[in-house]
Amino acid sequence: MTNLRIALYQPDIPGNTGTILRLAACLGLGVDIIEPAGFDISDRNLKRSGMDYLANVELTRHVNWQQFDDWRRSENRRLVLASTKAAQPYVDFQFQPGDILLFGRESAGVPDLVHETADARILIPMREGQRSINVAMSAAMISGEALRQTGFTA
Repeated sequence: MTNLRIALYQPDIPGNTGTILRLAACLGLGVDIIEPAGFDISDRNLKRSGMDYLANVELTRHVNWQQFDDWRRSENRRLVLASTKAAQPYVDFQFQPGDILLFGRESAGVPDLVHETADARILIPMREGQRSINVAMSAAMISGEALRQTGFTA
């Protein structure tokens, strides 16, 4: 079990959230959902999108950005934002075991305040002219690299 976490800032699409919950269950990552979400995140809906994997995820819901940020600061955790506005490729970044990997809304990313609050900003390099990679795919790619660097063991 790792102490890396994935945080989702006001997620829009339940299917992506479910895919990320499944990823987290399989890899032993905690997940933080920063509300409000763009869909009903009741346990019933999360169970449907996360299937039977939900019981195996350390899931924490935060009612808003401020509550999440206060919590992560009290835990002394570094916040690493995945953003198409970042300059540093994720494969060149030095991840640490307690990092929280933050992913923005599918429709709008994160607001400037959240961008500025992050301790680090990383991106997945893409071909010119492409807008973005699906958030669940991005979470898988970046989590995989973070786990590789921090010594993942099943």
